[in-house]
Amino acid sequence: MPSYLITGASRGIGFEFLRQLSEDPSSIVIGLVRDKASTVKKVASELGGRSNIHILQGDLINYASLKKAAEDTSKITGGSLDYLIANGAVVSSNLSTHSTLFKLGDNPKALEDDLRLFYDTNVVANIHLFNLFIPLIRRGSVKKVIAISTGMADVDLVTKFDIATAAPYALSKVGLNLVVAKYSAEFRSEGILFMSISPGLVNTSHNDVTQMTDEQRQSFGAMAAKFATYAPNFKGGITTEESVNLVLKVINNASVERGDGGSFVSQFGNRQWL
Repeated sequence: MPSYLITGASRGIGFEFLRQLSEDPSSIVIGLVRDKASTVKKVASELGGRSNIHILQGDLINYASLKKAAEDTSKITGGSLDYLIANGAVVSSNLSTHSTLFKLGDNPKALEDDLRLFYDTNVVANIHLFNLFIPLIRRGSVKKVIAISTGMADVDLVTKFDIATAAPYALSKVGLNLVVAKYSAEFRSEGILFMSISPGLVNTSHNDVTQMTDEQRQSFGAMAAKFATYAPNFKGGITTEESVNLVLKVINNASVERGDGGSFVSQFGNRQWL
């Protein structure tokens, strides 16, 4: 009876993790979300209210709520956890998603606030998450902690293809990748796997060009052209179903014994991001 906890499980990739993992009725699948009531309704309407899904309220930037979620998880699972999937994150903001650090410098206060928003949510909050859930992972039978990252955090990709946009987000994910490596360095000897996985370019709401301004659409198009140069067979974003299916294969194949501890890989299990 494997047990999973997924943060940011109310929509997009996080909800797809809930859907796919709960297809096994013997599994215990716990979703951590900010709006519990609406997510419970969504599970009931879209997943038939599967009895092996448990929705807990928790906000990544609220330590007390994370602590309560760890306590509630322990009650649900009997004191252990096999998989922790740190999916929740700030992915975009109106300020920085389609702009560069230089252009953002026109409003230094807003830039500083944006950098703090991404760092506090994507880095600091996940450190708290890991610290609170490691006691449960230690008692689990699988012992895997997975951080959902992004290929935009690959310095070689940025420098070779001149990808200057979405810098605050990418900076925070670089930090998260190093956090994962540090935890791996500390806990690998206990057989606990920490690794970062990029889900690929996924067709979620923040990549919806119909919701962008003309300037944002132009910036996104320029970035997509660079992606096409990087990966000539690139045909555009993939669905959440495709992404999660690929990521789960990587998770299931990865192990400390294989040398995957602290690694940062794509949905293909390598460094090919698209």
